[in-house]
Amino acid sequence: MSSSVFVQPISVSAPKKARVEIIPLIDVIFFLLATFVLFTLSLNKIQSVPVDLPQASAQAPKDQEDTSVIIQVSEGESAFWNKEPIALAEIAPRLANYKANTPNARVLVTGDDRARYGAIVRVLDEVRLVGIAAVTIETAYRASGR
Repeated sequence: MSSSVFVQPISVSAPKKARVEIIPLIDVIFFLLATFVLFTLSLNKIQSVPVDLPQASAQAPKDQEDTSVIIQVSEGESAFWNKEPIALAEIAPRLANYKANTPNARVLVTGDDRARYGAIVRVLDEVRLVGIAAVTIETAYRASGR
């Protein structure tokens, strides 16, 4: 009796390389993003301090009339004092008179499209020399004399 053993040859192949699948990774990242967005929206509890804001009235009080002056600088040596044309040299005495006669003196300095920067600075210097502290500078375009 002879026994024979049959041996099957083993095939040796190269090991498979590992691959990173990007599609499932993107799906997981979008899932996490959506989860964090929904989570942060659910935490939106506004905690604030109650503040009582003053209400604006439709009209100015009758005891306080508007005595502010609008000085508009134009080209050359011309200006406007509340829409009245004057020379730049007249501004200093008018400001002194206005300061002496008005307890809450307020001045708005503006210029038209032909005004020079130096003339506006001269007007601001005159306002400072007189001692008027409430000064506003308008930067919007305003037509001459308005």
